[in-house]
Amino acid sequence: MSHHRPAITTIAVDLSRPEHASDLLRLLDHYARDPMGGGRALADKVRATLIERLREVPQFLAYLAYGDGQAVGLINCFWGFSTFAARPLLNIHDIVVDAGWRGRGVGRQLLAAAEAAARARGSCKLTLEVLEGNTSARAAYARCGFASYELDPATGRALFMEKKL
Repeated sequence: MSHHRPAITTIAVDLSRPEHASDLLRLLDHYARDPMGGGRALADKVRATLIERLREVPQFLAYLAYGDGQAVGLINCFWGFSTFAARPLLNIHDIVVDAGWRGRGVGRQLLAAAEAAARARGSCKLTLEVLEGNTSARAAYARCGFASYELDPATGRALFMEKKL
């Protein structure tokens, strides 16, 4: 008996399409509620303003993955720039796969869509951050060619830091 694996398609997010906006919010909230996303729902104020605010960010690029007619994955990215390479780069800010669809290649397809966009624009690299304890995501990223950022082993790996404002 063959196991049916539904086709997964990715499509660039168009924030002017209400279904894309609602799918983005639903999946981002799904991620926020996950322990790896902080374990709490998106704040009401964020939910109410995110789409409108993202429309004001020209660097924003996102893709939704659909399987069985429903949105099952999301990747939110922002264009940046490498001064050392004098070329654009694409930062992957969020990647979400619906819990029921994990392990089916959804994340890999979303990463491939982001990579294709970055290559088409002549980017020098893709960047992302991942929690040290998120071993399944780290393994998935390694399989897709990601590695810790390091200029020289003697100076060590880069650390991601923040200062809340």
